[in-house]
Amino acid sequence: MLCFLTPLYVINMLFSAPYKLPLFIALFALNLLISPLFAAEIRVNIDRNPVNLNESFQITFSASDKPDGEPDFSPLEKDFEILNQAQQQSTQIINTQMSKSIQWVLTVMAKRAGTLMVPVINFGQDSSQFAALVVNKGQAIENSNEDLFLHVEVSNPRPYIQEQVIYTLKLYRKVNISQAALTEPKLANAVIEKLGEDKNYNSQYQSDNYVVTERKYAIFPQKSETMRIEPLMLTADVIVASQPRYNGFFNRQNTRTQRVSSKAITLEVQAKPAAAANKYWLPAEQVYLEEKWSADIAQMKVGEPITRTLSLLVKGTTQGALPELYADNMPDHLKAYPDQPTLKETAKDDSMIAYREEKVALIPGAAGTYTLPAIEIPWWNTTTQKMAVARIAEQTLTALAVSDTNKPITPTPNVVLETAAPITVDNSAAATITDPVDQSLWFWLAIFFAGAWLVTLIYFLSQKNKLTPKKAVLVATEKTRAVDKILKKACKNNQPRQAKEVLIEWGREQFNQSSLTKIAEQCAPALQSEILALNELLYGEKSKQWQGAPLWFAFKENQPITTKQATGTEPLPPLYKIQ
Repeated sequence: MLCFLTPLYVINMLFSAPYKLPLFIALFALNLLISPLFAAEIRVNIDRNPVNLNESFQITFSASDKPDGEPDFSPLEKDFEILNQAQQQSTQIINTQMSKSIQWVLTVMAKRAGTLMVPVINFGQDSSQFAALVVNKGQAIENSNEDLFLHVEVSNPRPYIQEQVIYTLKLYRKVNISQAALTEPKLANAVIEKLGEDKNYNSQYQSDNYVVTERKYAIFPQKSETMRIEPLMLTADVIVASQPRYNGFFNRQNTRTQRVSSKAITLEVQAKPAAAANKYWLPAEQVYLEEKWSADIAQMKVGEPITRTLSLLVKGTTQGALPELYADNMPDHLKAYPDQPTLKETAKDDSMIAYREEKVALIPGAAGTYTLPAIEIPWWNTTTQKMAVARIAEQTLTALAVSDTNKPITPTPNVVLETAAPITVDNSAAATITDPVDQSLWFWLAIFFAGAWLVTLIYFLSQKNKLTPKKAVLVATEKTRAVDKILKKACKNNQPRQAKEVLIEWGREQFNQSSLTKIAEQCAPALQSEILALNELLYGEKSKQWQGAPLWFAFKENQPITTKQATGTEPLPPLYKIQ
């Protein structure tokens, strides 16, 4: 009877209620037995064991068949730093049998010393094996012959505040490096500047030959406290010697990543010493202070400017620490016009060098001698550990009077046009000799010349309104030159009223203003001050002597560029200026 049962009937009977539970248990057990046979085997290999701390090594995960999914390497990050990750596949055929291999190669570095476990890594439903390795701390540099290490030192571990400290870094190596990355020194409340270029040379350390790369920094602590310079970290790819395979031309260099660090350095920064109390604080190695004059200070002339150039050169500081050189303590009747200072700094191989230059224009207002006070710059000599002073001694200037200072201006005589005497005509005589033909000829000649004169007049009037932009600019230039010439003469002869008239004429042309006060509002501060002083003198104290030289100097040096354009065809000014 059973032999006549169809397969469909048997399957339906197995999945009927009495057989459902036993069948489920049987299938589950079968799955547990069969699944390991189809799971990908993932092996773990470590290229070196044991390894040193701060030295890279490789962990390779290998599978003979494609695993269930992509790997999740995040469990490694607990004890290892993943530097690089690569995947490669290979196929081999040996005795007609083909085998595949898939590898995941990780370059890692241990985060701590001791016995560390490489955890299980999941590849989807598949998993890798456990692995263990030993990580050594490594010996101290002073007692070992390391192939690669850093050495740092400072010129002075107990500097004063703002004193320059030279921080020297030396990289010692006996191996070849393909590339490397080095961190920069960091220090709170300090200014750090790199000095010069790196130097490379050969040196011996503990009887071994090394290639040394040296780098220097200048550190300027800004607070008196204990400071810690954190260790520098070097991460380098070290070239590893290996046996060439196949064609050596196509072989890639084998490298291993190695990380080394320097030691930390502590600075005990001191406050400025008692000897520097109530004085300008400028710690430096050397200070140079000098002055130069544009002309002979013993042969100055009243009303003519002379330029004094002050220069300060300091070794062992930055430009921000340099003091001002000019002081507003000039004697009476000697006006000073300081220019903007010039600041520079240079990073030499062994020190920072800062430079400051100031130019001051001096104009004597009266004949006589003027004594300029001495200039003193106190500074702390970091070599001798004592206070010092850079000094420019007192200077005596002699101003000579100009011979025609009070010579009045001869007024320009009024031009009088001489009128020709009228011609008296005897009408009676003319009447007796007048010929009708002559009268007709003179009439038509008069009409002709009158017409020619009228045409010429119309032509010149039309040409007057057709000045080219170039001619208009030339006309404006000629007017400016005339104003300059007349104003210079009025200022040289100390004639305030003539200077006022010229300034008003200039103000009408430039600003469409006809009062000194309104004109002064349109000018630069120096010229504005002199115009207001002239206005006050003219309408105030009559007996006060006026000196025109400062006004002329301010007019030439500080006059803003506000000349009116002759026409609208001039190009627009640029939107910005290139410094």
